[in-house]
Amino acid sequence: MKLIAARLSVIRTPTEPAALAIERWQRTIRGPEEDVVIGSHILCQLGRVAACVLAISLSITPGLAAGDSNEAWTALVKGGHVALIRHGNAPPGYGGDPPGFKIDDCKTQRNLDEQGRGEARALGEAFRNHGVRVDRILSSPWCRCLETARLMGVGPLDTSWALVPDMNPSVSVRLRELKEIVAAWRGPGTLVLVTHALTVRALLGFLPIQGETVVLKPGSGSAAGAELVGLISAPE
Repeated sequence: MKLIAARLSVIRTPTEPAALAIERWQRTIRGPEEDVVIGSHILCQLGRVAACVLAISLSITPGLAAGDSNEAWTALVKGGHVALIRHGNAPPGYGGDPPGFKIDDCKTQRNLDEQGRGEARALGEAFRNHGVRVDRILSSPWCRCLETARLMGVGPLDTSWALVPDMNPSVSVRLRELKEIVAAWRGPGTLVLVTHALTVRALLGFLPIQGETVVLKPGSGSAAGAELVGLISAPE
């Protein structure tokens, strides 16, 4: 079986070393009301030719069958697994939220567009069509995640800060909590977690595409608190 190549996208200026671009992507800053801002807001300098270009580097994710979502759906139908979902399409798709955004004001955040809303509805419909029983659904408190979870319509929704990337990766308080949540899940149904790309990377080492679902088999034997089962592509 072939291996899936996970996508890692960063914004990089023509003269900027890749390492610095990645570091800039990873950086988080403290906001006035909350202790986390998702990612850093990446600004493109207007008027410069090719001021910003999209550089894609691929890292191989072990243990996943290429192009095969059947195993992932089978696991979710079986129950006792975790569906880790990156929110639906929210332009521009990178760089966190606008400067000065507020956690309690969706108008100030980066939000789903019609494509993202359609992806969320379609994913919820796919869960129902496959007969996936959802026992619990948790979402990051960011509006694009909450809207994704609500539009899926697969169950009552709670929020969790464990699904928000840690401001200081060296401390990883939220990451530890997330690992505990994932490792402890036993079902009988599926646990749905709607989150951000950087949260998934901290847990598993790769960035999912917007609207993509990562299916995990819980267990305390691994560093992530679970084993990768497969990926379900974002609905079209």
